[in-house]
Amino acid sequence: ASGNYTSKIPITRKNQALSVYKAFNKMCDELDSVQMLCNDFINSYSHEFKTPIASINGFAMLLLEKDLSKEDQQKYLEIIVNESGRLSKLSSDSILLSKLSSQRIVTDKEVYDLSEQLRQCSILLSKKWLEKKIDFTCELTKVMFWGNKDMLQHLWINLIDNAVKYTPEEGKVIVKNYVKDTHIIIEITDTGCGIPKEMISRMFVPYFQVDQSHSAQGLGLGLSIVKRIVELCDGTISVKSELNQGTTFTVILPR
Repeated sequence: ASGNYTSKIPITRKNQALSVYKAFNKMCDELDSVQMLCNDFINSYSHEFKTPIASINGFAMLLLEKDLSKEDQQKYLEIIVNESGRLSKLSSDSILLSKLSSQRIVTDKEVYDLSEQLRQCSILLSKKWLEKKIDFTCELTKVMFWGNKDMLQHLWINLIDNAVKYTPEEGKVIVKNYVKDTHIIIEITDTGCGIPKEMISRMFVPYFQVDQSHSAQGLGLGLSIVKRIVELCDGTISVKSELNQGTTFTVILPR
């Protein structure tokens, strides 16, 4: 018995050493991934920040030229206003995403009518979908939710605005909610251009944009903010999409 016991000691130590070795390698891989993510974030942020600054600087210099027509002056001023607004939004969204990323607890919770909030968010964006003659439908079931009202409003505004943005004129957008067991299901469906399957997994990465032709309309931070808000609410978000058919975002929250 004594001989058997002593013969197992080296094997045990070997297993322990192997476990430590594997854990160390895993830690190194994770640190490399974090470093790569940080580098990608800094590079993306620098690029997105630099572009509107270059535009503002360039068109401001053009305004200093003599013999500039009133029409050109107006056009350049409008570009400066738009680019400065884009720069402001980039800063505020980046700060919000940073704040949400470090946040662990949701404060200032209250009980409120979630269906009414969805209706109000749809009305807030009515100018956009009316201009595009979109058939906008709300199929809402009254349900009370306990959460941070301002945070959830940011979530719905982002998702509904995206649906309207990528839906062509005279298309359709449907916002609906229903209760299933212990969960509240919210679905926002559009008949827009759709998303390629290989890009769906990257949609929630900061600064990633599926359609580069719409890059001037967004900064690729909206869905990252959306995902983080859903996570803080102990919920889930999923996407179903077909090219040229449309997209459905489904948010599931605990009741």
